[in-house]
Amino acid sequence: MKRAAIFDMDGLLIDSEPLWRRAEVAVFGALGVPLTEAMCETTTGMRIDDVVAHWYARYPWPGADLGRIADAVMAAVTELIRTEGQALPGVHDTITAFRRAGWCLGLASSSARSLIDAVLQRLELDEAFEVCCSAMDEDRGKPDPAVYLSAAARLEVAPPLCVAFEDSPAGVLSALAAGMRVVAVPAMGQRGNAEIQRAHRVVGSLAGFSLAGL
Repeated sequence: MKRAAIFDMDGLLIDSEPLWRRAEVAVFGALGVPLTEAMCETTTGMRIDDVVAHWYARYPWPGADLGRIADAVMAAVTELIRTEGQALPGVHDTITAFRRAGWCLGLASSSARSLIDAVLQRLELDEAFEVCCSAMDEDRGKPDPAVYLSAAARLEVAPPLCVAFEDSPAGVLSALAAGMRVVAVPAMGQRGNAEIQRAHRVVGSLAGFSLAGL
């Protein structure tokens, strides 16, 4: 029986959320949006086009070109990842354990494919996943389940036989809506979040993670 482990990327495989926050604060700040890193946490896990639309609705700036702003944030994050990106603890060991156990491996990220490629290259995970899906290719981003359903379909594994690994509330809701079992690996500040707690299992880190019980 085929089983699959499907991983989110930002904040789960790579410690990129601080880099996202730095980029967003800088780009939106130049537009006069009083964004703080704490405010950025409320949009963690969302597609960048949805993030831009979210802040424009609250702090509309003149000469709006939302696509250009999204591109500017993406460019800033990509450069930071290429120069500073680091794998989070336990990532490589967990992926190796699933591969040795014969599981199919997929990636389901809210980020654009260009950023996915940059992250996988930086972490030397270019060959780790059988499929890599971007929510930017879907009609709707997380918390909609589309990107997880696409990953399962491309892996040819039924969603109930998939385990999703997520760090954000939006990601947990997305994977649950897809009908998957969910392991949440949230940042410290998100561990008490009610949506995070809806995951089937919540762990502090992938370091020392065991397949036992899955």
